[in-house]
Amino acid sequence: MKIVFATNNLNKLSEVRKILGNKFEVLSLGEIGCHDDIPEKGQTLKDNALIKAQWVYDKYHVNCFADDTGLEVDALGGAPGVYSARYAGGVGHDSEANMKKLLSELENNDNRKARFRTVIALIIDGKVTTFDGIVNGVITEGKRGGEGFGYDPIFMPEGYNKTFAELGTGIKNNISHRAKAVQKLADYLLKR
Repeated sequence: MKIVFATNNLNKLSEVRKILGNKFEVLSLGEIGCHDDIPEKGQTLKDNALIKAQWVYDKYHVNCFADDTGLEVDALGGAPGVYSARYAGGVGHDSEANMKKLLSELENNDNRKARFRTVIALIIDGKVTTFDGIVNGVITEGKRGGEGFGYDPIFMPEGYNKTFAELGTGIKNNISHRAKAVQKLADYLLKR
């Protein structure tokens, strides 16, 4: 089955392709000739995933899915949440600046509980279905590990003593928030 993933983020694309394996041909926005910057103006992760998927479906008339992911930190009232990619402000996704700001805001705070949440919006023949995945964990005191992307070097999932960046993509792709949401997506698609 051929399906478009509404992203140009090569890290996300690679991660999703690895999780889905060879059962699906997952195309990026660039591979269908879309180089537009789709606005993410929703108030929730679900809003943003729906906005992106609907935009691609309306413009290109292809079956597609989009995701939005956020890091929710208890001590910060669920922030950065929907603003995770642009938490430190500025233009684009500056992971280093985002991590630096988050660690600074948690300095001297014992409550480091957090969760990663991914919401996927799928549109097939105009029908919308959503899936979500959550992984709980804690924010470490500093960056650890060299793999992964985004907040991976400072997020340690429950049941592990290593960050996502230390665990490596093989383990992360089996236990992550995105892996859980993508598995629900795959299960749904395989039943069609």
